[in-house]
Amino acid sequence: MPLKLSLKPNEKIVLNGAVVQNGDRRTTLLLQNKASVLREKDIMQLEEANTPVRRIYLPIMLMYLQGHETPEQYNEFALRMTEFMSVVHSPAILEECVNISREVMTGEYYKALSRCRKLMEYEAERLNMEGIEHVAPSVPEGAAASRNAA
Repeated sequence: MPLKLSLKPNEKIVLNGAVVQNGDRRTTLLLQNKASVLREKDIMQLEEANTPVRRIYLPIMLMYLQGHETPEQYNEFALRMTEFMSVVHSPAILEECVNISREVMTGEYYKALSRCRKLMEYEAERLNMEGIEHVAPSVPEGAAASRNAA
């Protein structure tokens, strides 16, 4: 079954590692085979990985775009997920973390990214409630290559 993408004017996507930008009109693309696709709104730049969940998202995104994981990316993901889970007390959020970890281990990176975006919503609520400011990112190894992806 093909994947149908409707692109807004000038919207960017990453398609199998290539940045593709739509023209000045709305366009629909049909992808006939499996491909790694991220919309511009889902692409995270290195400097945007400035919260615990965003630091989890970034290495997963890199694994997804590359189609596989490197030891550095997986180690960064595992470290950040362990740190996050050590301070979370909500059973539902911990379950989501386990699901994300399971999906990363089985190479289902896109599903893991989708779950991670839900965690970002939870995190944003918690950070706003506690008045915590976003902190400067620590840079995962191997992440610099994606810095200018979009």
